[in-house]
Amino acid sequence: MPEFRKDIVTREWVILAKERSKKPSDFERIPKKEAPAHDSICPFCPGNESMTPPEVLVYRKQGGIPNSPGWQVRVTPNKFPALLPEGDIHRRVYSTIFDLMDGVGVHEVVIENPYHDKSIDQLPIELVEEVLWSYRERYETLMKDDRIKYIIIFRNHGRIAGSSLTHPHSQIVALPVIPQRVWGKVHGVFQYYEYRENCVYCDMLTKEREAKERIISENSFFVALCPYASRSPFQIMIVPKIHNQTFIECKRHEIKALAHILKEILIRLREVLSDPPYNYTLINAPIERTDNSFHWHIDIFPRLSTPAGFEIGTGMYINTVLPEDAARYLKEIEVPIP
Repeated sequence: MPEFRKDIVTREWVILAKERSKKPSDFERIPKKEAPAHDSICPFCPGNESMTPPEVLVYRKQGGIPNSPGWQVRVTPNKFPALLPEGDIHRRVYSTIFDLMDGVGVHEVVIENPYHDKSIDQLPIELVEEVLWSYRERYETLMKDDRIKYIIIFRNHGRIAGSSLTHPHSQIVALPVIPQRVWGKVHGVFQYYEYRENCVYCDMLTKEREAKERIISENSFFVALCPYASRSPFQIMIVPKIHNQTFIECKRHEIKALAHILKEILIRLREVLSDPPYNYTLINAPIERTDNSFHWHIDIFPRLSTPAGFEIGTGMYINTVLPEDAARYLKEIEVPIP
C-alpha cells in the first residue's frame, strides 16, 4: 500500500510508492567521459585565470601574485551572472498589479580545487575544509550589503543537475529577496517553535537518533540522514547537532567535522549510485531573521527522477525509494573515515 508522509517543517505531503520501490541498480547509469587532470581551454584550470573575472577570495599554499597559478581554492564573480552588484533595487509596480525590481545581487563561483578531474568527494579532507571555509568567508562579506536579504550556497554535480562546466565548482548567490521556498521553511520552523517552544530540527534529531532507521552517519557535530518525508529517492540532509541559525556561526573545528561527514556522504552516493548527478544547498535563515528559531542544514538531492505532470501540477512528489531503504543502502557501503 502506498503511503502519504507529511514534512513536519513545510507541511508538504509526499507519496511513497512502495509498490514501485526501486533498488540502486534500477536507476539509469549515466555514461561519463573520463576528464583530464588539466584542460587547456577550461576557464577554471590553473594558467587560465585571465579567462575569469578577477578573484575576490583565494587560498594559496605559498605566496603569489593575484589571479595567477598556485592556488588551492579560488572565488570569482560569475562571468555570466544571473544578478549584477551595481545599482539599486528600485522596486516598483508594473501595469498596476505586477511587482518589478532591478536584478541587483551577487553571483559568484567557488572553484573548489585546481584539478579538473577531482570532485569534492575525491579531495584531501583539508581541501574540503578549505572549500567550506571559503563559503563561510564569502557569506560573512556578502551579508554586510544592506540590499541583500538572503544568500544561497549550492553545488550542481553533473549536467542533469545543471552543471555547465566539468571543473568542480560551487556557486554563491546573494539575493535582495527571500525565496518563497525558504519562507515556507522559515514559517514552518517558527510555527513549530511557537507551539512546542522548541526547535523542530533539534526535536527531529532526537527522534531520528532514537529510531536509527534513517540515519546514515554521524560525528560529534553533525548527523546525516534520509528525511522521513523525502521528496526524491536518496534525498539526504546533513543537520548540525548545535542549534545555530546560519552556517557562519560554525567554528573551525565544526567546519572540520562538516568536511568529514560531507565527503563521506558524497562518497557513499558515488559508490551506491555510480556517481549520480546531484544538487546540494546550504539552507540558512534569512539575514535579518533574529528570533533564533531556524536551524541551518544542508539538503542533498540526487537527480534520479524527473518531475512530471503530477509533480508540476500539484507540487507533491512521488518517491519510489523509502528513506529507510535508502539509508540502509548507503550505510552498507564500506567507506574509510576521511
